[in-house]
Amino acid sequence: MLRSRSPVVAVPKKKTSKSKTRSRRAAAWRLNAAPRSVCPRCGAAKLPHRVCGQCGWYGGRQALDIA
Repeated sequence: MLRSRSPVVAVPKKKTSKSKTRSRRAAAWRLNAAPRSVCPRCGAAKLPHRVCGQCGWYGGRQALDIA
């Protein structure tokens, strides 16, 4: 009777703690800071592809009337 050899699989020596597992998984949950761009009209920092909160301009025209 021939026995087929199964591949040898590595077995951990110790149990991985809950905190170690959870901290490893939590590393993927980190949020990066949103990128910033500069408004070409007033020079204020703003989110890209959004209306400027300081002057109300977007794409070369006034999108919002900010007093």
